Order: sequence, then structure tokens, then C-alpha cells
Amino acid sequence: MRRAIAAGVVGLARILAGGSVRCLGCEFDSRQRIYFANHTSHLDFVLVWSALPRSLRALTRPVAAKDYWDRAGLRRYLVANVFNAVLVERVAQTLLSVPAQTGVPVPHRKDPIEILLEGLGERHSLIIFPEGTRGNGVQLGPFRSGLYRLGKARPDVELVPVYIDNLNRVLPKGEFVPVPMLASVSFGAPMRVEIGEEKDPFLERARSAILELRRW
Repeated sequence: MRRAIAAGVVGLARILAGGSVRCLGCEFDSRQRIYFANHTSHLDFVLVWSALPRSLRALTRPVAAKDYWDRAGLRRYLVANVFNAVLVERVAQTLLSVPAQTGVPVPHRKDPIEILLEGLGERHSLIIFPEGTRGNGVQLGPFRSGLYRLGKARPDVELVPVYIDNLNRVLPKGEFVPVPMLASVSFGAPMRVEIGEEKDPFLERARSAILELRRW
């Protein structure tokens, strides 16, 4: 049943978005990877996930916003049973400040990077969006630090840039019904955080790797 639904999702994604897939310096294989892409639509991770070969889809977990996808009904079923997504909070919860002398434990929110590292584990790959929020489909926003922190924590895992073109027009922001339109997904050459590389230079290098894919 789950395989049939997954096949249906892949087919629908390719019909709606065209599903042109290009590998530019990247060959698909089963090694662990973190695919990082530009973010313009709620369908972004669906299209990237659908672009992968079936054998890799079973090992690749999209990272998705918990407040949007963890709702009763079809969304929750899909992220849990088809995509096996890693859900994270988009809005930081307010931490309670309790004097230490009271002896009352201070609640805290789990670091999202810890959640992603757990989701990555020893065999899975991830699909993430370093901008952290949806863009306008024209400009690529600055990257947040998560990609750098993941790369530092797991230097054995390849980081693969992905450029999604035109998907913001398939499902424009604020709309709920997709419009069939040609889109493409381009996978670039794998990269890693270099030894001694600082956060800002790395994030700019990773951002430039996605921008380079726009030229093809």
C-alpha cells in the first residue's frame, strides 16, 4: 500500500512540475548525503525526493516544517508513512526561566541540529533548505548556519547542492492548488566543509554552488 502511494506521489509530482532532472557533476548512489536546495514552495522537498531513483528515495528523509505537515489527515500520513520525513519546529518556543534555587527543572527545546543528526543516523540521507524560509523564486536568500553545523558534525557525509527551477509558479505562495508547469531539478557536485573553514565563507560557497546551477 505504501509503495503504491509513493509511486502515485512521484507520478503526480512529475506531472505537475514536469520533473526534468539533471545531474551536473553528481552521480546517484547509496552513500549518505545531505541534499541542500533553494526553497520556494511547500512542494520543494516532494520534487527533490521524487527526482531520486526509487532505491534512494527509501533512504532519503526530507526535512519539513512540523507546524505545516504534522496535521491530522493526509499530510501527516504522507510525511510519516511515505516520505519518512524529519519534522522540525520553525518557530522557537519560549523557554521558561526558573530560578535554580527552586529546584524546578527548566524546560528546554531540543536543538534542531540534534534532531537532524538523529534523522541522518548511519544510513539515511536528508533533504534540507538552508534559507530556512520560502523565497520568491528569483533571489536566493542568505543561508542559516544549520548546513555548516551538520557538515562539521558529520564530515563523512557529502553535501550536494540542488537547484529547483520554476516550482514557485507550480504552487505559488498562498495558493493550495498546484498548477501544471515545467520545472526542473539540478543536482551539483558534492562538497564538504573543509578543515579549518569558517562558517561564513562556507555558507557563501554553498550558496554559490546552487547559484552556479542556475546557469545551466
